[in-house]
Amino acid sequence: MEIEYRSVKRITNMLVFAEGIKDAAYGERVSITSADGKTIDGQVLATSEDITVIQAFGNTTGMNVDETKLRLSGTTFKIPVSEKMIGRIFDGLGRPRDGGVEIFSDDKRDINGSPINPYARSRPSEFIQTGISAIDCLNSLVRGQKLPIFSGSGLPHNRLAAQILRQATLLGGKTQKFYIVFGGIGISSEDANFFINEFKDSGALERAVVFMNLASDPSMERLILPRIALTAAEYLAFDKGAHVIVILTDITNYAEALREISAARDEIPARRGYPGYMYTDLASIFERAGKIKGKSGSITQIPILTMPSDDITHPIPDLVGYITEGQIVLNRGLNKKNIYPNIDVPLSLSRLMDQGIGAEQTREDHKGLSDQLYAAYAKGNEVRRMVEIIGEGALNESDKLYLRFADEFERRFINQDFMENRDIKTTLDLGWEILGILKKEDMTRIKPEFLERYGKWKSQ
Repeated sequence: MEIEYRSVKRITNMLVFAEGIKDAAYGERVSITSADGKTIDGQVLATSEDITVIQAFGNTTGMNVDETKLRLSGTTFKIPVSEKMIGRIFDGLGRPRDGGVEIFSDDKRDINGSPINPYARSRPSEFIQTGISAIDCLNSLVRGQKLPIFSGSGLPHNRLAAQILRQATLLGGKTQKFYIVFGGIGISSEDANFFINEFKDSGALERAVVFMNLASDPSMERLILPRIALTAAEYLAFDKGAHVIVILTDITNYAEALREISAARDEIPARRGYPGYMYTDLASIFERAGKIKGKSGSITQIPILTMPSDDITHPIPDLVGYITEGQIVLNRGLNKKNIYPNIDVPLSLSRLMDQGIGAEQTREDHKGLSDQLYAAYAKGNEVRRMVEIIGEGALNESDKLYLRFADEFERRFINQDFMENRDIKTTLDLGWEILGILKKEDMTRIKPEFLERYGKWKSQ
């Protein structure tokens, strides 16, 4: 039952403090109406015997405490869900941004979702081919995984995300429905236009649901957008049996909004001013990825964050790395070499990779080849550091081969065109070809039978 109150005591730019509100529930949806009739949405953030704190999803400038009305809905924030959402673009609160009609449905879902019982979770195990060699071979993405991209300001993480969305597919000729849910959190108009154009030009919009909160939109919408996007994804995955890839960018903007509201509530800050509950808050988003026993659908998350000052130890990437199952790290040095995608292989990791590769998924030699490429590239980078000290003329023949390997590995394996879609066989064969630069006796991480079957040794 909706109840109207006129008991506002204080209004900040994002919070409304009211007294005398009985039985307000955490997360309850509130309509905030000013004297001139302007109405914005809000959500109950905290309750006590004396004061109820309401988070406003809009501009409260000019609102008068005596004339502002609050209407409590009696329900949490819910959105209508329907397959008619596919192909549409919405704002941070789920309202149409594309000029189309609103979504009307009797099925309305709480945006906070329902916690998945750990016992009901199914282990992620199916390989997703992205068409990008540095991911498919070395940091394989598995259906139901949450694998973030750690980037930096000015790096091409948006291009990488767009390429993944355009090319991602399940192997084995599976015909399961495959959808995309995209959430832009505080992104610039330029970035928003880039993604929308990519969706339209590639035809991916026909299987996508897009939510956009621009940098010019209210910052508080950034806290609610990921939950709305994931509610739509859960409906498509667990009700309609589809596989859904969720891209959320930029998680750093989400964390900044979280810090902003924490400061407005005069909470005691933790690391670098962020609230102490940021880990729990981020986990409430990322843990909505996965597979459920008995259901054919799944949600795979690829959150993107820009590391402030390229600092991977910053609280945001640090906490995200703990919650998620690995990370794809972009390297500024590779970007300066005009290598795309500029994936930092030594720093990147997919903890569930072993669950989705091998004879039944990709190819029998995948694991050994991946390990050998990692080891050889690490050795090549070590030789590069030696060259900076002693010069290339002092290297022995073996070191020169590893130096050549590192250059070829970056130029031919990591580097690929934005429109190039390599299947897993092409990627693995290319890996073997580049390993052929080295000596066969150095291949200590690959089984002998695979060396004989797939090996190509140009140096011998």
